[in-house]
Amino acid sequence: MSPLAWFPRLRPCQLTPEQRARREALPPPQPLDDTPLSQTRLVVVDLETSGLNVQRDQILSIGAVVIEQGAIDMGSQYECTLYRANHQVTESVLIHGIAPSEIEQGMEAEDALLDFVEFAGESVFLAFHAAFDQRMLSRGLRQDLGYRLSHKFIDVAELAPMLCPEARVGRGGLDEWLNYFGLSISQRHNAAADALATAELTLILLSKARAKGINTLAQLNTCLGHWRRLRQARSASM
Repeated sequence: MSPLAWFPRLRPCQLTPEQRARREALPPPQPLDDTPLSQTRLVVVDLETSGLNVQRDQILSIGAVVIEQGAIDMGSQYECTLYRANHQVTESVLIHGIAPSEIEQGMEAEDALLDFVEFAGESVFLAFHAAFDQRMLSRGLRQDLGYRLSHKFIDVAELAPMLCPEARVGRGGLDEWLNYFGLSISQRHNAAADALATAELTLILLSKARAKGINTLAQLNTCLGHWRRLRQARSASM
C-alpha cells in the first residue's frame, strides 16, 4: 500500500511520473525497536532555512552524514542547496551564508528532497534541536512532494545532557558541547559542516550510552522519555 493512501489531505503536487514513482518506492522507516544501536543506520541531518518560522520559512540547504557500525561513513554524505523562486534575503544569511546566487543555481526542491529521502532510506534521524529540523523537513516534504515524513528523530541536544548530567555547558548549544568534548570543527554554520559536527558529538554520546548499558533503539528512546519527564517534574517544582 502506498504510504500516502491513508493521508488524503496532502496538497496535490505537480510531480512527473518518474518523481511519483520514486516517491512511492520509498521504504517504511525504521521503528525505535530492539534493533541494536551498533546495527542501526543513523542519518545525522542539519538544515539551513530562510528563517525560524516553521509555518512560513523554507529549507534552503540540507546536509547529512551517516553513522553506521559505530563510525561516520565519510563516503556516504548528502549536501544540496535548493532553488527557491523569488527568494528574499533576510538577516538569516548572516548565519548560514548562502548567497542569493547559490539559491538561483540550486536544485529544484522536488528533486533535492527526493534525493535526500532516498539517501536517508529507512534510517533513524538525529539532529541537534531536532524538533525544528523535523518540523521544517515535514513541512517541506508535504508541500513539495506530497509526502508524509514518519521517520523517527532523536534529539542530540537532549541526548547530551541525559548521558552527561555532570557537564556544565552554559546554554547547552552545539558549540558549547563541541567545546566541552574538545572537538575542533574547522567550519560551522552551513548544513554539511553542522551535520558532521553533530555526528562527531553523537559518536561520543553513543559510546557513553553503551557504557551505561543502553544498547538498543528502544532502550535509548525509553531513557530519553524518563529523562524528559524527570526534567519536567523538576521544572514544575521550582
